[in-house]
Amino acid sequence: MKFRLLITVFAALSLAGCSVTDNTADTQSRSKQTRMDMQEAADRADEILDATMEAIKPPVKWDRNAPRSGPCTDFKNDSTGRGDVKQSRYVLTIISPERRGSFIGVVERHWKKNGYKITSVRDSKDMSAIFASTPDGFGLALKIGYKGQAFFDASSPCVTESKVADPTTETLDPDDPASKGLPYLHSDFWSAATPAS
Repeated sequence: MKFRLLITVFAALSLAGCSVTDNTADTQSRSKQTRMDMQEAADRADEILDATMEAIKPPVKWDRNAPRSGPCTDFKNDSTGRGDVKQSRYVLTIISPERRGSFIGVVERHWKKNGYKITSVRDSKDMSAIFASTPDGFGLALKIGYKGQAFFDASSPCVTESKVADPTTETLDPDDPASKGLPYLHSDFWSAATPAS
């Protein structure tokens, strides 16, 4: 009887030990989020997007939108003293319909290589998209929109509320086609149409 009781206790302790070990990475990730403020979250989102853009070969030209941020609220819509941030990029290189699958594939491989989890894929001829999440709680999206424009977003989890600085980039000339936000630059690879077979 005592022997069976010892085995039961040992098994319970072993299972408890496994669950503590399995949750260590999640606990560390949540701890980093707790200490992060909105400016640090904006910097982290920029870091993720910059690395993603650098992974695209041949390279594409892109520009950034101003960061978007807001408070995180509770179920009564009251402020919690925390907020989230979204950083964005839009591609100015023309991605032809024939190259969009390859473009998304390059990004998907880069995200997976960095340990990001692909959470959803929208398979559409004109408006395809892929979504992912990072181990530290950031949500990522690559969406193909109007006229085949590729948009990237990185959204933070709720972090400590703080001010977020505007990006230090020059304002585009209103006559520059880039100021309209639509792709207009040709790439021998990304803009190419595959010949009909």
